[in-house]
Amino acid sequence: MLDPRRLRLLCEFASRGSIAAAADSLGYTASAVSQQLAALEREAGHALLDRTARSATLTEAGRKLVEHALTILSAIEAAESALAAQDATPHGQVVVTAYPTAAVALAPPVANRLRRHHSLTLQLRQARPQESLDQVRSGEADIALVDEWPGHGWPRTPGLSWHFLCHDPLVLVVPQDHPLAGEPAIDVGEITAESWIMGLDTEPSRQALDRLLTDRVQPEVRWEFEGLDTIITLVSRGLGITIAPRMAVVDRHYRVRMRELKDAPGRDVFAVYRTASAERPAVAEVLRLLGVAAGKLR
Repeated sequence: MLDPRRLRLLCEFASRGSIAAAADSLGYTASAVSQQLAALEREAGHALLDRTARSATLTEAGRKLVEHALTILSAIEAAESALAAQDATPHGQVVVTAYPTAAVALAPPVANRLRRHHSLTLQLRQARPQESLDQVRSGEADIALVDEWPGHGWPRTPGLSWHFLCHDPLVLVVPQDHPLAGEPAIDVGEITAESWIMGLDTEPSRQALDRLLTDRVQPEVRWEFEGLDTIITLVSRGLGITIAPRMAVVDRHYRVRMRELKDAPGRDVFAVYRTASAERPAVAEVLRLLGVAAGKLR
């Protein structure tokens, strides 16, 4: 009989690429993971890992077992979710992992509404989208909040469901006393020479901003900082202007003004979860509350 817990370790090893990385992601020691995988090999009657002094890779038998393990683990979770649905009251812990902007924007309204569920607890972590998706696949998290920019989509893999939350457009952000502070929606080309405060060019939001400004605006000064919170704080101090996702500004206490931009690109925000967990009342309720919170931001 194959142990489901060991099958999950094998899948985590396949996802992370090494025993050490799998152990770190699950909070185990590398020695413990190695011992459990060795026990799984005895259960399976085949060598699943090709080990060397410095590394380990899946054998052909290991790759085949990973394919079946994903199906087995999904079926187990679907059965557990169906049984949990017999008690319609949401209970237990739901782990959500999110990129920082979504975490800050959605956590307060979701937490406020969760107070009515005395048996349901929420753990919210911050992580980049790729890491969040990996955590949901491995079972380390239940829901991942991820964003997609034009040209930066994430592959849709079997076993994960994508629930659209909202569209988050780029907006112009200026100090409260800036001449553009009272303007309605404007075209980027109407903005005169300014000092621009931007994110790093490795960030999708910065790349979208660069495409928006190309051949339309020539920044007088271009400062680069990491983190939207830092950038918008600098704008609030009157040090320049920026263009940022609306979610990074709305319902915050920055001393800035936000102006809509004509024909501005934006990102789509999704809640991603394992399809097998959909019937679990706690997961369904948190997904519902995330949808409500995102709708309020719109």
